[in-house]
Amino acid sequence: MKVIFTCETCGARPDPETQTSLERQLLDLRHGEYVDADPGNWLTWHGRGPYGRTRYACGAHRGELKAVVRESYGTLGWHPWARGPHPWAGRRGSDKARRLARGLRSTFGAPGA
Repeated sequence: MKVIFTCETCGARPDPETQTSLERQLLDLRHGEYVDADPGNWLTWHGRGPYGRTRYACGAHRGELKAVVRESYGTLGWHPWARGPHPWAGRRGSDKARRLARGLRSTFGAPGA
């Protein structure tokens, strides 16, 4: 199975190296945050929650993506107004934190019980 990323504005697809960079961001726990995907200069908006879905823009349409996000979610907080650069420093949240969260959910009993 392969994930297909497309620019929100023009429908362009990333080059193979940028594709790999975008795939690494998929499991990231960010929300309300922009993240760069190099080397193709793509921009990812990790919306989630009140900030909507994850959105992608190629290097030529980064400004358009920011304009859409700011128009849609700019009144909810400072996140859509963040200024670049937006480097990706690795996954947010540790594996230990993920295991703890899964373990805590299991102490509350089965859903619907």
